[in-house]
This record gives sequence, structure tokens and C-alpha cells, in this order.
Amino acid sequence: MSNLVIFLGPPGAGKGTQAAKIAKEKNFAHISTGDMLREHVSSGTELGYTAKTLLDEGKLVPDSLVIEMLIERLNSEDCKNGAILDGFPRTLAQAESLDKISNQFKIAKVIVFDANHEELVKRILHRGETSGRSDDTEESVNVRLEVYEKDTAPLIEYYTKKNLVVKINAVGEVDNIYNLISGEF
Repeated sequence: MSNLVIFLGPPGAGKGTQAAKIAKEKNFAHISTGDMLREHVSSGTELGYTAKTLLDEGKLVPDSLVIEMLIERLNSEDCKNGAILDGFPRTLAQAESLDKISNQFKIAKVIVFDANHEELVKRILHRGETSGRSDDTEESVNVRLEVYEKDTAPLIEYYTKKNLVVKINAVGEVDNIYNLISGEF
């Protein structure tokens, strides 16, 4: 049974940056549902076209498609030591779907990235300028932060009740934040 560590936090909190570093050090797979979706977009698949339209508007892709892709991904060879989920679950429904496959994949910990609104907007706009991500615009950033507060933030309470949450301050130097997270593995 593979252990899963969920990185939970608002867009721009540094989940992807930290997940990549931790995954490499601990030999875990780094699974970013956002990256999976962007791969479909760049490949020009039907799902990719649908995903691009939704992402450009700051909206989420339907759970059923994301969960199907995730289960397929979790059964890959590189997930045998465990995996970090970056950007999933985003809703209570997704969290409950993940619980349904807990006989195969056990959630070991949920690391919550805490950062203030202004810092998040600044980071995301900078990322959009440097990476060319079409979904990193000021309008979509505000929509995504609102969606996070409404749909994703309640997961903190959901996982707190299961005694899985570790909160970290996601503002500061990348290496300092990394050290905080690394100590949790």
C-alpha cells in the first residue's frame, strides 16, 4: 500500500516547488493534477481543450475526470514508495473519493501551506510573467483564490478531524520552508 502526502494550500503558496524537492529527496512520486491537465492541454487532447477553457477562466475541471486520471497515475511504478499529491483534492467531494480508494492508497499526512492573499497574488503574477502560463492573470488569480476559499479551505477542517494536518508558514525563503516540510517525513 502506497502512502500519500497531500500538499494543501492556495494557488501560489509554493506547493509545486516544495513537492518537487521533497519527492526527489524521499523518492516519492510528485503528482500535480495541474501538470497532468496542462499535459493534456499541450498535447491537444479533447480533455486538454476542455481543461484549457476552464483553467483560463479560473475554473476547475470536473472531479470525475481528475479522479480517473489520478487513479491511473497512482498505479504507476514510480508511486510504489509513495506520492505527494499537489493540487488534489480541491473539494470535499474529491477528498471523499480519495477516501474510497484508501484500501490501495493511505493518506499519511496533509501539509497545509499558509500564505497571505497579497503574497499569493504577487507570486502568481510573477510566475505568469516568467513561465508563460495562460491561467496566471490577475483576473483568474482572484477567481482562483475565491474558489480556493469556498471549495478547498474546508478540507483543512476535514483532515484536521482525521488528525492528519500539519500547518506550515509558506512565506519566506524556499530553503527554510523546505526544511520545515522535510522534517515532517
